[in-house]
Amino acid sequence: MTKLKLASIEDENPVKLTVTLSAALHRNLVAYAEILAKETGKPVEANKLIAPMLEKFIASDRGFAKARNVAKMSNAPTLSKPSITFSSPSSMKS
Repeated sequence: MTKLKLASIEDENPVKLTVTLSAALHRNLVAYAEILAKETGKPVEANKLIAPMLEKFIASDRGFAKARNVAKMSNAPTLSKPSITFSSPSSMKS
């Protein structure tokens, strides 16, 4: 049995995008869908693979995760440190 990175396709509220794919990429998506359908026993449309594949790619990209964490940290509000002033005994005159 083939070990595919995608196990199932989640059904969520989609955002519609229009993309242009090369013919070779489309053929690969169709082939992937056919293999996935055989493994799961459920029909799979090739166009339904794009979003989960992108999600898997982004989730596995360590460079992206690191850069995203750095961006979050730089946008996080910083706590201001209280300012403390000290007076020297010679400056304290009564």
